[in-house]
Amino acid sequence: MKKLLIVDDNPEIRKQLKWGFGKEYRVLLAESVDEALKLFEHHTPDVVTLDLGLPPDIDGASEGLRCLQIMLRSQPSTKVIVLSGNEEHTNALTAVDMGAYDYYHKPIDLDELKIILARAFHLAGLEEENRRLQVSAGHDKENGYSGIFGQCPQMQQVFAMIKKVASIDVPILILGESGTGKEVVARAIHDRGIRKNGNVIAINCGAIPESLLESELFGHEKGAFTGAQSRVQGKVEYAEGGTLFLDEIGEMAPLLQVKLLRFLQEKVIQRVGGREDIAVDTRIVAATNVDIQKSIKAGKFREDLYYRIGVITIELPPLRERGEDIELLANIFLRRFGREFGQKIRGYSEVALKWLMTYDWPGNVRELENKIKRAVVMAESPIIKASDLGFEEKQELVESSCSSGEEKPPGAADMVNELSFAGMTLKDARQQVEKKLLKQAMERSQGNILKAAEELDVSRPTFYDLLKKHGLHQS
Repeated sequence: MKKLLIVDDNPEIRKQLKWGFGKEYRVLLAESVDEALKLFEHHTPDVVTLDLGLPPDIDGASEGLRCLQIMLRSQPSTKVIVLSGNEEHTNALTAVDMGAYDYYHKPIDLDELKIILARAFHLAGLEEENRRLQVSAGHDKENGYSGIFGQCPQMQQVFAMIKKVASIDVPILILGESGTGKEVVARAIHDRGIRKNGNVIAINCGAIPESLLESELFGHEKGAFTGAQSRVQGKVEYAEGGTLFLDEIGEMAPLLQVKLLRFLQEKVIQRVGGREDIAVDTRIVAATNVDIQKSIKAGKFREDLYYRIGVITIELPPLRERGEDIELLANIFLRRFGREFGQKIRGYSEVALKWLMTYDWPGNVRELENKIKRAVVMAESPIIKASDLGFEEKQELVESSCSSGEEKPPGAADMVNELSFAGMTLKDARQQVEKKLLKQAMERSQGNILKAAEELDVSRPTFYDLLKKHGLHQS
């Protein structure tokens, strides 16, 4: 069972929490800092509830904050939830600044605290599973699966594909929007494959003028054109024995597509201005953010080349469709840049986290990474605020009325017809529909989270997250 350490000097609270959570977790009880640290060191629980007023300073917070500091120094990934009275609000915020995961004001409502604990354990599980996958994949814990992180089903499929195709020496086409990590996936395939001791040579086919791209790819002979004062090898030759990554291949000019096709078919090239066939042994991994099928129909991309480069196709999901991966990645980047810039950043404010989870991320993972790097540099406190990320400090959630007389969940078309979206952004409209569906599911299930989650075809942790996101509470 998952381990929950409860640190509180009040025996009634310890008894209440053990009774309330003993069936779901292995509950460990401590009434002092010394006892708590012994249990923490021996059992390494993922989640801790911590009362700040511990003996001998039961009227202050010095012992609780000392306990928090030692725990996080030993295991920074531990989710510590501070339990405090309303009059201890300042101390609770200090604890969050130090790295506590969350705080909860007494008196304790077991149902409310249960949701917070479930989310904390869920996030801890995501992070641990990601670390486990990194190790099983044979990659450095710090850099992840060659720099790729994710727990959503789509990314698990990507990881499985990487593992399966890396050792098969065939061309691979990676599809995905800009910023989704296509080059990182290409390097992961190379690192796990039979060519891992060779070079990875990358070239962006959309960033180099057509007049220069041929020479960049295949090289040129002396005197081939004005300024060609010596023989120069191209990227294809430099990738001998390794991998050639052709980024944005959908932007390649038709004439070069023909020459690339010849290389894929015959494994030989000719330098610009040369007549000699040069045999080259390199693997091609290509990527594009364009709709390749539309490009073929429009006559912009050769269908025979597509079949040559797309023997295996891997499609990367946009960040906006990856759910909880957004928070996972945000925390990974936060720790990485905090170490890089020597900043003691502990986490995100509630508003900042809401923005991270609801923003559409048109630039995908690259945009998320850049925003968090900027935030770590600009932040003036240990907690990243929405303004540090370039967002507004207030995020208004759209309220919607709820009708309870329906026999079945309304479809998307019903939602659109029923609600008014005048003057709303796409994001606000989506949130309004989502919140209404949650309310109706909760009403029909009479507050039963499991039934409501099953009705909307999501997991219980995801349903809890959605309730919290929209400011709804279990009835």
